[in-house]
Parts: sequence; C-alpha cells; structure tokens
Amino acid sequence: MTELTRILRQIKEGDPHPAEQLLPLVYDELRQLAAQSLAHEKPGQTLQPTALVHEAYLRLVGADPKQPWDSRGHFFAAAAEAMRRILVEQARRKGRIQHGGGLRRVDLPDVEMAAAAEDEQVLLLDEALTRLAAVRPQAAELVQLRFFSGMTVEEAATMLDLSPRTARRLWVFARAWLRRDMERSADPES
Repeated sequence: MTELTRILRQIKEGDPHPAEQLLPLVYDELRQLAAQSLAHEKPGQTLQPTALVHEAYLRLVGADPKQPWDSRGHFFAAAAEAMRRILVEQARRKGRIQHGGGLRRVDLPDVEMAAAAEDEQVLLLDEALTRLAAVRPQAAELVQLRFFSGMTVEEAATMLDLSPRTARRLWVFARAWLRRDMERSADPES
C-alpha cells in the first residue's frame, strides 16, 4: 500500500489528521497538472498554477475532511473536477458585463486543454460535459482528466482503472459526442 493510499484510507475511516499529510504528498503532481492546465493561457492571466492547486486542494479537503476517496485515481479525478470548476467559475466571472462580457461564438476545433480554450469555449464545454456525464459518466471523467488536468490518454486510463485501448475508444466517442452537442448548443435551430 502506498503512503497516499494509506492516508486516503485513514481519511475515509474518519481520521481528520492525515488530511494534513496529504498536500505535501500530492502537491508536486497537482502543481504539474495545474501548470499544464494553465500553460497556454493568454498573457496577463492572473490565475497561477500554485493558486489553482491551493484552491482545488481547499475544495477537496477543506469542505469535508472525511472525503470518501477510494484510491489515488479517485483523488486525482476529484482534483481534476475541482480544477474544472475553478476554471469554469473564472471564465463565467470574466464573462460578466462588468468583466468585459459581450460573449461571441467560437468553435472548439478539438478537445485539447482547458487553458488553450477561450472562456466561452470552456463554458460551452462545461455544459456539454455535464450532459455527457448524465449519459456516459466514465467518458465525462476521462474528458475531465484530459482537458482540465492535461493528462494523456494513458495517464487518465490509469487513474480510471481502464485499459489504454478502452480509454482511447472512450476518448474518440467522447470527443465526437461533445463536438456534436456543442454544435447543437451553439446553433439550436440546426
């Protein structure tokens, strides 16, 4: 059993003290994921990887110190979800009129990284991802890990306990599904 798995198990069993040991163990990996998520942001981006990691960690551990994480993969999937929500909230905040609203439609050419996408694209993707999660939750988790954490298909497969081949098939399906859903959302008359 790895140190991380042991700590997650203790937290699940109700011991709040191991949560203090969790951040130093996962910080470097979370920081790397956050840096990948923000690597292609526009110049002048105010959100830094360190801030993204800290905000995500606070959401993961701060709200409920007895989080029921079953594994390392489950924890990092939750971290990807937290980063997704933070980036979506930031995009929504920027989209408000007082923050330079006046949104315009921008097609998402391919699902790459959240940081490389415009704020409007992140919002469209978030809505489509929520709909995908209702139909195929595992596909939505895979997209979340790839898009918001910058993981490769193989890394995401490991986190989700899937074979790389299954993850690649799921990735192809999810990309096609999201593209179709986002096109329909952007042009409801079609």
